[in-house]
Amino acid sequence: MTPPLEFYFDFSSPYGYIAANRIDAIAARHDRGVSWRPYLFGATFKLTGGQPLVAYPMKGQYSIHDFARSAREHGIPFSMPAIHPLATQTAARAFYWLDAQDSGLARDFAKSVYSAYFVDGLDITDPAVLTTLAGSLHIDGARLLAAANDDVWKQKLRAVTDDAIGVRGVFGSPFVFVDGEPFWGADRLDMIDRWLSRGGW
Repeated sequence: MTPPLEFYFDFSSPYGYIAANRIDAIAARHDRGVSWRPYLFGATFKLTGGQPLVAYPMKGQYSIHDFARSAREHGIPFSMPAIHPLATQTAARAFYWLDAQDSGLARDFAKSVYSAYFVDGLDITDPAVLTTLAGSLHIDGARLLAAANDDVWKQKLRAVTDDAIGVRGVFGSPFVFVDGEPFWGADRLDMIDRWLSRGGW
């Protein structure tokens, strides 16, 4: 059975949001699935000495312009949140709790979290926001929040993040592996499409 594409992302990443709206369709064109893997992108800064893209002089203003332009190119709704970036561990832990039960539902939750932040400008660190998003998907919000604070899912997210950064060499969002071949950035999605069509090069 052909392995899925591995899609690493952070819920506070604008380019990750754009990729989340495109990756499944690209994979489906080639009869491939996608394994969605939220991780804590901010943890890479300790190793790279980096900081959020919007924090860099000059580059930050350009990036905000490019987020919106990139979204428009693909017809994806986008509005830059007033507060950016935000901590994403609660949403990521909740994702893995859902993923252990129903990967499709976990994916729907991930997309709803992204839309809440990058379309509606909601604070996705707010438990009330996550509870409302859960309810819209017929998920028990109280159980979701409890899981997000459970050591099992804290350890799960930590393990995924440690493996992504320390073993796989993931340093950005989005970051996609296609049969082990790494691709960084939403601007590599069309290359991924061509790579799948041609069987690599």
